[in-house]
Amino acid sequence: MSIPLSPVIAGTMNWGAWQANFNPAQMAQLINNCISVGITTFDHADIYGGYTTEADFGLGFAQSGVKREDIQLISKCGIQHTVGNRPIKVKHYNYSKDYIIWSAENSLKFLKTDYLDVLLLHRPSPLMQPGEIAEAIHKLKGQGKIREFGLSNFTTSQTELIKSLLHVYCNQIEFSATAYQPMLDGSLDFMQLHNIKPMAWSPVGSVFKAENAQTDRLKTLLLEFVEKYEATADVILLAWIMQHPAGIVPVSGSCNFDRLKNQVKAASLTLDLEDWFAIWTESMGHKVP
Repeated sequence: MSIPLSPVIAGTMNWGAWQANFNPAQMAQLINNCISVGITTFDHADIYGGYTTEADFGLGFAQSGVKREDIQLISKCGIQHTVGNRPIKVKHYNYSKDYIIWSAENSLKFLKTDYLDVLLLHRPSPLMQPGEIAEAIHKLKGQGKIREFGLSNFTTSQTELIKSLLHVYCNQIEFSATAYQPMLDGSLDFMQLHNIKPMAWSPVGSVFKAENAQTDRLKTLLLEFVEKYEATADVILLAWIMQHPAGIVPVSGSCNFDRLKNQVKAASLTLDLEDWFAIWTESMGHKVP
């Protein structure tokens, strides 16, 4: 099944209790604003906001007047977090059949929808049993509760293991100009080879979060590119990852609409070949081999 993802996905991790603490009316406004600029895909996880953000978003969605078929909802399950409203003593992962189904059904209830466009396993567990995962996903798909199934933060071998029993639609990984390993370790090659859609979390990377030699080099270069391309640095960094032939879709963590609206411009920005390599070069701190 082809899911019509928007060029930039709105990540909701910071919309709720973990940062912005939007109320339902503010959620509704941001959902509508995002749609107005072509951002129709919203990325969730059950753990966001300490297991509260999905419900807050659902209340906002109910107020928004938006038709369900006009947006795409992604959610993730599996992490049992000690931070939140569940009595969990040790952070761990649970991929039992019953838990996956229970978690997916909770997400549907909280998001006030009948189906998820994509359900992801949030992080791999050494104890996951592919057969049990497959039973849960087949049941959820058969009931129309999820349209596609994907992974998050899975290596190629872990993906191969799950893929032996299930169609894997996507893998959401960390990828950016400062975290470029997936294009060197075979991860993106594997996804291209097997028609798995890559999504990138933290797509701007650590450029504006860390002060070190790598980010200093990139900031200096980006000052030049901001003038050349008449685009902000974050748009240039998103364009950099979107130019990779794997067809990477960035998941923006911003909850600022003006920034989200601006970031959509990355979809229509193509960097000159040497400029693309210049960003990678400055990130590495040396010329390409």
